[in-house]
Amino acid sequence: MATKAEDVLKDLKSGKYAPIYFLQGEESFFIDEISDFIENNALQEHDKGFNQIIMYGKDVSITDVLNNARRFPMMADRQVVIVKEAQNIQNLGKEEHDLQLINYIKNPLPSTILVFAHKYKNLDGRKALSKELEKNVVFVKSEKIKDHLLAPWIESYIASKGHSINNQTAVFLAESIGNNLEVIANEVGKLLLNFSEKTAITKDHIQKYIGINKEYNTFELTKAIGAKDVVKANKIIHYFSLNPKSHPLIPIIALIYSFFSKIAIVHFNKQKGESELARIAGIHPYFLKEYKFAANNYRLGKVIDNISYIKEADLRSKGVDSNGVDDREILRELVFKIMH
Repeated sequence: MATKAEDVLKDLKSGKYAPIYFLQGEESFFIDEISDFIENNALQEHDKGFNQIIMYGKDVSITDVLNNARRFPMMADRQVVIVKEAQNIQNLGKEEHDLQLINYIKNPLPSTILVFAHKYKNLDGRKALSKELEKNVVFVKSEKIKDHLLAPWIESYIASKGHSINNQTAVFLAESIGNNLEVIANEVGKLLLNFSEKTAITKDHIQKYIGINKEYNTFELTKAIGAKDVVKANKIIHYFSLNPKSHPLIPIIALIYSFFSKIAIVHFNKQKGESELARIAGIHPYFLKEYKFAANNYRLGKVIDNISYIKEADLRSKGVDSNGVDDREILRELVFKIMH
């Protein structure tokens, strides 16, 4: 049965290690967090030279991995074998070689900690190997976190670092960066380096240390579009054009697409209660009123038209029928079409 990444880390921090870890899924953050902890903490520094083996999937076969896993440690209680980018193991998924791994899973060497970091994809759950892993090893499915759960995750993550952030500021950070946990963690890490004592993180801190302007950012752009505030939307677009490296076009278009997709969901589920509607749309309840207000400003037919404009702009941003128009003009034209 799959185990939560948080529970695995809790066990590891208390010194409880298992013989085999199989970490898989689209969200690489949790996979890296667990494998990095084992790499950094399972062995004393002086034992790592002989007893810690780091392998990369593209360079090895299942046989190579298992030959290393079956070695006994040298002058230590255990050894660690970590397979990074395990999704690229040459013969993983082929029945004959999967059987080798299944046999090892059934009788692992107790003195070896074997870790598979299988990123961005999952094994075929119908196959024998996947079923055997779920039953007999520490098996983590690392899925992308849903948008409406990002802010609570940020609150919890910052709390784990000894600081705090209120929900509204966490939502602002999530909306501004997106749902890539690795990027969020890196930005939060840079921010927290500036504080030696427990601090309540504010939008001013985020603007100063991460560089997200509290008035001119993608979150405020979608808010202005939803409110049909043409003046503010154009001010934000102008600010983006002055700082193109900090505001690349493709993520902005993706966020606008997500915004109108949620407005469409609001239209289709008007009869639902507020908490249910927020859950279906993947919107934090605090911001549901903003999406309902936008739905009043954009009838469903216009929302559908806008989604087609967004898809067209996305293609142009990637060089399809762009006719040499730069990113600034693509965004300016898109927002004009959306709001008029």
